[in-house]
Amino acid sequence: MKLFGTDGVRGEAGSFLSAQVAMRVAMAAGIYFKKHSISNKILIGKDTRKSGYMIENAIVSGLTAIGYDVIQIGPMPTPAIAFITANMRCDAGIMISASHNSYEDNGIKFFDGQGDKLSHAVEKEIEGIYADNETILDAQQVGRGIGKAKRIDDVIGRYIVQLKNSFPRDLSLSGVRIVLDAANGAGYKVGPTVLEELGADVVVLHNKPNGYNINEDCGALHTKSLQKAVVELRADLGVALDGDADRLVVVDEKGEIVDGDQLLGSLCAHLNKLGSLKGGGMVATVMSNQGLDDYMKSEGLKLLRSDVGDKNVLEIMKKEGINFGGEQSGHVIINDYAKTGDGLVSALQTLSLIIKSGKKASQVLRPFNLYPQKLVNINIKDKKDLASIEGLKKKLELLDAKNIRHLIRYSGTENKLRVLLEAKDAKEMNKEMDNLVAFFAKELNA
Repeated sequence: MKLFGTDGVRGEAGSFLSAQVAMRVAMAAGIYFKKHSISNKILIGKDTRKSGYMIENAIVSGLTAIGYDVIQIGPMPTPAIAFITANMRCDAGIMISASHNSYEDNGIKFFDGQGDKLSHAVEKEIEGIYADNETILDAQQVGRGIGKAKRIDDVIGRYIVQLKNSFPRDLSLSGVRIVLDAANGAGYKVGPTVLEELGADVVVLHNKPNGYNINEDCGALHTKSLQKAVVELRADLGVALDGDADRLVVVDEKGEIVDGDQLLGSLCAHLNKLGSLKGGGMVATVMSNQGLDDYMKSEGLKLLRSDVGDKNVLEIMKKEGINFGGEQSGHVIINDYAKTGDGLVSALQTLSLIIKSGKKASQVLRPFNLYPQKLVNINIKDKKDLASIEGLKKKLELLDAKNIRHLIRYSGTENKLRVLLEAKDAKEMNKEMDNLVAFFAKELNA
C-alpha cells in the first residue's frame, strides 16, 4: 500500500487516514525505529485540528502496543518537533498535521532521532512493514513489555530558546511593529511569545483555534486580512504562518506580499554578507523563478535545484555542504538553526536583514525582478500517467518552441494537477496556460 506522499502520510481524517491506519502506520514505523533504538522514547506533537485527538490516541496505542514509551507535547510547530526530538534524545518524532490543508485533512510526519525527515528508502521500508501482518503481530508486547505514555507541557521553552538563539544577540526588535497571522494553527502560542520576548510590538491575528478554523481564510495561503492590518496599523512587517508553522509568507510595510523567490534571494545574499553562508550558494526547487537564477549569478553565488518538497531541498543541501535553501511556497531552511522549514526562524532572519539594512522591507526584500510566472492547481479525478496522455507531448514541444518554461506534476497530497508556466512574454504565457487548463480538465476528469 502506498502511504507516503510528498511530506508524510496525508489524507482526509476518518477516511483515508482512519484511526486504524494511523495505529498501524505507527506500529510499522515503531518497528523500524526499534532497530536503531537508543532511548526507547518517541515524541508526538500535533497542530490544532480536532481530528488530531483521534489520530494521536491511535498512534499512542500503536506505539505502546509494540513497547515504545511515548511523550506527548500537544500543539507545537513541525520544526519544534524536529528540534525537540533531537534535544530530548528520542528515537523518533511524529508530527500530526496536514500543514496548509483545511481541517478535514490530517497527516503524519516522521523525524528520525537527529530530527531529520525520513528518506524515501526508509518510507518504503515502513510501507513494507505496514503490509506484513506477521511482522505486526510478532512485534506486539504483553505484560511489562507494553509501553507507557505521558504528556508534558513545558517543552515549549526549549524551542523558544532555540528560536531566540537564531536571532543576532546584538539586535533587538524594540520599536518594530509586527503583525503576525498564526493561521489558528500550531504556532499560535510560540509565535507571539518569541517575538514579544525579543522586544517587538506584536499584533496577532487568527490565534484562537477551535479545531475547525485552521488555515480558514487566514495564514500563508490567505493573506488579505494580514495585508489590510499591516497598512491600517502602520506595521513594519507582516508575517503569515501556515497550519504547522513550517512556512511563512512575508508582507511589507505597504501591505504587499513579498514573492517567495525574492525572499530566498534576499536572505541568501544577507547570509553571504554576514559570512555565515556555507557552500557558496543555495538550493531551491524546480518551481523557482528564472529571475532567482539570474540574481544568484550576479551575486557570485550558485543555485542548485531539487524536486518539490523541503525534504528534497535538504537532501541536496547536505550532499553539497550548503546550509541555506527553500521553496518558493515559503519553506525556508537555514539548517544552522532548523532541520526543516521553520516559519519563525525565517521570520527572525528576515527581520535581522531589515534592521541591519536600515531600510524598509519594501526596499530590501525585492532585490531582483521576476520573470512572469503562473501556477494553476487543477482539481482532477484521475492521476493518469502524464506520458500516456495523447497530445500532451505536442503541446509541450510547442511551449519549448516559444521559450515558455513548464513544470507539470501531480500534488503528492491532494487530487490536483499543478501546472507552472514561466516566460518573458506574459500575454503568450497566459494564453498557453488557458489552453493547458482546458486540456487537462477534459483529460483528467472524464
